[in-house]
Amino acid sequence: MTVLNLPDLGPAPARRAVLQSRIRLLVAATITYNVIEAIVAITAGTIASSAALIGFGLDSVVEVASAAAVAWQFSAADHEKRERAALRIIAISFFALAAYVTVDAAATLLGAGEATHSTPGLILAALSLMIMPFLSAAQRRAGRELGSASVVADSKQTLLCTYLSAVVLAGLALNSAFGWSWADPIAALVIAAVAVTEGRQAWRGDACCAVPAATPTSPGPGTAADVAINSGGCSDGCCSSAQQET
Repeated sequence: MTVLNLPDLGPAPARRAVLQSRIRLLVAATITYNVIEAIVAITAGTIASSAALIGFGLDSVVEVASAAAVAWQFSAADHEKRERAALRIIAISFFALAAYVTVDAAATLLGAGEATHSTPGLILAALSLMIMPFLSAAQRRAGRELGSASVVADSKQTLLCTYLSAVVLAGLALNSAFGWSWADPIAALVIAAVAVTEGRQAWRGDACCAVPAATPTSPGPGTAADVAINSGGCSDGCCSSAQQET
């Protein structure tokens, strides 16, 4: 029987400290932006009777809860012990978002209210569409390098907020320009389906590339360790293309 000497995956202690500090800063930025976003979106949505804008604001509240879970996790000296609990909180936030968006979209399709034009809403959705992808990418890179599934899951929550920003922007624009009130709820239902999928993955602890990559010390060629390392730490290669980002 051949015993393989698998590599010790993970960044060096100094690099780990840098990544943890970076994650705390990203989480703080995410929470700050989303608190402002929630206040503006809910206020503008109430004034314009826009269910889409109000839903967008509530999504920001969900994003704050998700980021707060990661902040709580990394407030501990040994953040890995809180990984599972943080993932569960993030998963629940995905499910809550999916439930609200589904109910809100169904109500809109059934004619429960018609939104009016909202300039603040259009500006806010456009700003979020530009800002959120950068936050999500930075979170994802740091989470993958550190090997934190909760940070990767939270980056997906931020990315979902980006998609929702696009949906809200398109819905508000189409409604203002052509009166197509059905466009936003249809797209929102797609977002809800994605949120359920991401929530299930977070609940199970699945997060693509949440295994820290490292240079092998002495694994034999063709071993499982080789495959995992060459695919960026993913046994199924689900993020091999994403490794090109870093």
